[in-house]
Amino acid sequence: MKEIDINKIENPGFLKNMTIKELNALCVDIRQFLIESISKTGGHFSSNLGAVELTVALHKVFNCPEDKLIWDVGHQAYVHKILTGRADRFDTLRQWEGLSGFPDPQESEYDAFIAGHASTSISVAVGMAYARDYHNEEYQVVSIIGDGSLTGGLSYEALNHIGNVKKKLIVILNDNEMSISPNVGFISSIFTTVRRQDAYVNVERQLRRAVGTNALGRAIAKSKSKVKQMFLSELQPYEAMGFKYFGPIDGHDMNDLVRSLEYAKKVDKPVIIHIKTIKGKGYAPAEADTDGSWHGVAPFKLSGNVENKVDSEEKEISWSQHICRGLVELTNHNNRVAVITPAMIHGSALYDYLAAYPERLIDVGIAEAHAVTMAAGMASSGMKPFVSIYSTFIQRAYDQIEHDVCLTNLDVVLGIDRAGVTGSDGKTHQGIFDIAMLRPFPNIIIMMPRSATEAFDMLYTAYQTAGPIAIRYPRGNVEKIEAKYPDWKLIPIGKWDILKNGKDVVVISIGPILDELIDLSIELEEQGISLGVVNARYIKPVDSEMLDILVEKKVPILVYEEASLICGLGSAVLEYYNETKQTVDLIRMGLPDEPIPHGDVPTVLSSFELAIADVKTKILQLGATING
Repeated sequence: MKEIDINKIENPGFLKNMTIKELNALCVDIRQFLIESISKTGGHFSSNLGAVELTVALHKVFNCPEDKLIWDVGHQAYVHKILTGRADRFDTLRQWEGLSGFPDPQESEYDAFIAGHASTSISVAVGMAYARDYHNEEYQVVSIIGDGSLTGGLSYEALNHIGNVKKKLIVILNDNEMSISPNVGFISSIFTTVRRQDAYVNVERQLRRAVGTNALGRAIAKSKSKVKQMFLSELQPYEAMGFKYFGPIDGHDMNDLVRSLEYAKKVDKPVIIHIKTIKGKGYAPAEADTDGSWHGVAPFKLSGNVENKVDSEEKEISWSQHICRGLVELTNHNNRVAVITPAMIHGSALYDYLAAYPERLIDVGIAEAHAVTMAAGMASSGMKPFVSIYSTFIQRAYDQIEHDVCLTNLDVVLGIDRAGVTGSDGKTHQGIFDIAMLRPFPNIIIMMPRSATEAFDMLYTAYQTAGPIAIRYPRGNVEKIEAKYPDWKLIPIGKWDILKNGKDVVVISIGPILDELIDLSIELEEQGISLGVVNARYIKPVDSEMLDILVEKKVPILVYEEASLICGLGSAVLEYYNETKQTVDLIRMGLPDEPIPHGDVPTVLSSFELAIADVKTKILQLGATING
């Protein structure tokens, strides 16, 4: 066999003439390429190692880009990128102007659809199947979805629809027993039951070997459906919904994969193929992972099968960890608290809470809408739940926040993690729309802390205040301080804080950037510019009294926010001045009306002229105008 240079792969056409043995050898090489490459760049690790054979088999059997492969979430599509000619760019993975960590049609014609959020692929596949049939075309439509994504209701809406109309498409259920956090719920328990029934897998293999070899084998094959019914009764609902279901099959057995996919192509109805894979296959620490630690990784050193980590007492911890520590302390003093997470125990660093209050940490799976409405139900019955959720994922519960929480003014606290530019995950994950989304909703209060101390004070304030409250906090680290409930203070609702007085220009902002703005104000004093700095810790409601005081200074006001300019904090300030008919020289700095690409946070901010150096330039221009 001729050795394949992975970096020189241009398209998947070369797979068509490869034998099963050659395909298996290629999988070994691809897996090693992934391990070495991701160890240098970071990225989604375990999910891609588990999907190597599946992806190779898909491109062996199907003809892309004519046939459409729709990846659910998309963080398992690295092998797909390799086979479609992008291996030579893997050293740029998730970097500015480099290779995206998710499928993106703007990056390649082989990426049929953008994929950054879970549970979408089957709905997309249904839409593509309709379009194909309307145009009298013949291509195949294949959705690849993980068992974790099946906890999302959107998946079942799509399954219900396609099973009814009987459109031809294929759903590959990649069952690796884990999404980012361990799977939860009834659906997960069904798959757990099936996984344990190895007897069925063995019988299935023996039947396939017997079929066609002799009369006895053919007779046995006729009873195959009864054997399947005996072992897989839990999965009969899929067939009742109109799908041809078969599996589970070994997702690392290339021969079984290719045969199953070839068979599915010939079935003139919707098909579900249930495959079992090992997440992290080929790298022992990732295979042994039970909590999602190897789902997404920073660059790491390879030393055999051991990850080199250095344990030390850090002065900083992540914002997620900090909020979790606050929630533990808060629950020690308030029995109304419970924490709800949509499959993000690891992502939102909730392990301390899980250890302290396992009965009060509720993981609902990848089901953000359910998480919020469930919180509303709890609040209506005397609890005050904290919904821990990424900014990018809270978009998936838009109606539930407005209709089920805000309209009835319920005591729900939304902990909006990863608020602001999140960096390498890119445009599907930037946390820049939550302010614009939440501001119009009645009754809601929106806060953002600038420091560790203020974060604890906001938690305290949230649980001393009635109605819906959102606390947004960024990705990154914050000072590690002790969580001491008696030291926490109430922050008056809607009251901002003047951090530094200034007589030439005033900057209003939120979050940790305020420390840099204070440093900037000190630097600017040496250049003759007196800069005032205001902490707008309440995004809603705005501090009308302070805005009245600021306008009386008759100096330019700069509003800086790491969020969408549309309907953001700057918009709120403008709206107030417009409604009160006050004239003000106001400049807004924020993110424009366009997708924000992946890259490290400083580079992304600099590219949109939002780095602290850009703020300085803007203020110097304003100061020059004043002094001129």
